[in-house]
Amino acid sequence: MNRQRFYIKMVVSSLLRRRSRMIVALLAVAVGATILSGLITIYYDIPKQMGMEFRSYGANLVFIPAGNAAAISTEEAWEAVSYLPAANVIGVAPYRYHMVKINEQPFMAAGTDLPGARKASPYWLVSGRWPESAGETLIGAEVAAAIRLLPGSPFTVTGTDALGEGIERKFTVTGVLQTGGTEEAFIFMSLPDFEAMMKEEGKIDVVECSVSASSEVLEALAAQIGNLVPGVSPRLVKRVTDSEGSVLTKLQALVYLVTVVVLLLIMICVATTMMAVIAERRREIGLRKALGASNKSLVAEFLGEGVFLGGFGGLLGAVFGFVFAQAVGLNVFNRSITFQPLLAPVTVAASILITGIACIIPVRSATEVDPAIVLRGE
Repeated sequence: MNRQRFYIKMVVSSLLRRRSRMIVALLAVAVGATILSGLITIYYDIPKQMGMEFRSYGANLVFIPAGNAAAISTEEAWEAVSYLPAANVIGVAPYRYHMVKINEQPFMAAGTDLPGARKASPYWLVSGRWPESAGETLIGAEVAAAIRLLPGSPFTVTGTDALGEGIERKFTVTGVLQTGGTEEAFIFMSLPDFEAMMKEEGKIDVVECSVSASSEVLEALAAQIGNLVPGVSPRLVKRVTDSEGSVLTKLQALVYLVTVVVLLLIMICVATTMMAVIAERRREIGLRKALGASNKSLVAEFLGEGVFLGGFGGLLGAVFGFVFAQAVGLNVFNRSITFQPLLAPVTVAASILITGIACIIPVRSATEVDPAIVLRGE
């Protein structure tokens, strides 16, 4: 039997002879590794998961006319949008506004890309359905209450177009919009319908963008677009981006704190177990040293036991850590967690390192055993 096989057999036999103590240490390492692996998985997925949650609160980046310009040209608006990372764009909605009248009551009409608005503002609650064809509109709850319109009701818009000429156009209500905000006082229609009614094309008042990205990335994009597209002035929606950044910072700080506490608990449990094992084996250690065993061999044996506990416990933790992270993701964010393939070896390596550090003090006490004193029974 070669030395490596003998060494492994010696370590495993030592663990099995004290299985009750070692099972406690193994469970501590496995539980700690599970929490560590789960928290790291959640830590890497928190920005994405929280970003998706915050995207339900609407746009976090808007484009408005630069300088004293009254509007953005359509070409410049879409050029600015083209600089956004396509994979991160949730929705883009350009808006053009004009005051109109219904039954001599003034209301604000808004032309937009309705599918884009639906994606950029998923918090909009529509009673009825979204417009799908020309001549169909979505009206705010305040407008519906003021002129007593319901889904399916026809109405006539009157007023003055962009050229100063009188307008009169018929529309049909398909849905009533409730947001709890200023949108309830608007009449939303497709941008082609709006441009045809106002006899005006190629102008946008504002573009609302919902982008899944951190505030730092958004600031960099805003600066880049502002430099490359002179007619557009990008602005971050601070109430959304600041809230998102604050929540993410606090959650990540919590993950750091819990991780540190878990690591300390693992080290304490392993160190306590190994100290108890070494105290039980003082006579054995003294006898082995009296027969010529070196401190190096003793250190190798006890560190081997610690490495075995760390490796096996880390492997269990890597498996159950993903289960733990998945449960948190589904129950907290209602979304599944992405599996990180590199996390398993990292968890095992971290567990081995932690148990190795925890064994330093107990192993040092083993090397300080005096064979003469121990063998005399003192």
